[in-house]
Amino acid sequence: MYNKVEICGINTANLKVLTEKQKIELFKQMRSGNKNARETLINGNLKLVLSVIQRFSGRGETMDDLFQVGCIGLIKAIDNFNIDLNFKFSTYAVSMIIGEVRRFLRDNNPIRVSRSLRDTAYKAMQAKEVLQNKLNREPTIDEIAKQMKVGKEEVVIALEAIVDPISIYEPVYSEGGDTIYVCDQIGDKNTDESWVNILNLKQQLKNLPAREKQIINMRFLQGKTQTEVAEEIGISQAQVSRIEKYALKRIKE
Repeated sequence: MYNKVEICGINTANLKVLTEKQKIELFKQMRSGNKNARETLINGNLKLVLSVIQRFSGRGETMDDLFQVGCIGLIKAIDNFNIDLNFKFSTYAVSMIIGEVRRFLRDNNPIRVSRSLRDTAYKAMQAKEVLQNKLNREPTIDEIAKQMKVGKEEVVIALEAIVDPISIYEPVYSEGGDTIYVCDQIGDKNTDESWVNILNLKQQLKNLPAREKQIINMRFLQGKTQTEVAEEIGISQAQVSRIEKYALKRIKE
């Protein structure tokens, strides 16, 4: 849908696309000192920026911000491209745009990660792209580590460090109006000394029906996840979630 909307004041439906022959000619003019050629190259490749940033939608950043960052990557690509290498500009530019957007997302991550770890993760992503193009499949962690000449543990830690955090209230499943959230799949290993005491849970359990009592006991006294409870008593996780919510509502009342 982004090729039909306005981004950063630009009507994306009217973006021009240059042919490869036109690009080479403009690069030659730019090399000769023609400043207008550089501007034409930028404007003629904005659609390329647009196509690249769409894969980063849903990361919590606006398309306007991603488009501006992508344009920085495009400008760097134009300023550093060497036509003598007989390399397709769009291939080179896509790599530069992706790198710029990924750096932006990495540096704006709400969880602060050390520079060395971020650099390792960035190199791992670059190695992954190289291997994907070479192998025509998703490379394994071992293959990425071998390409980088580092231990696979270092690669795993670095890549996990830059993963965007999600809310514990992020829905992961919904069936018939019963929504399961991330927090529902997390076991509570605390004892009744902590939040069980707050709810005075043991006392309230006596007033619950047998099935509700069993589920609350397994969930909050034994620290089991909804999935574990469902498997043990032979019902679906959605049913466990529904029964648990009803029981907690009764306890609170």
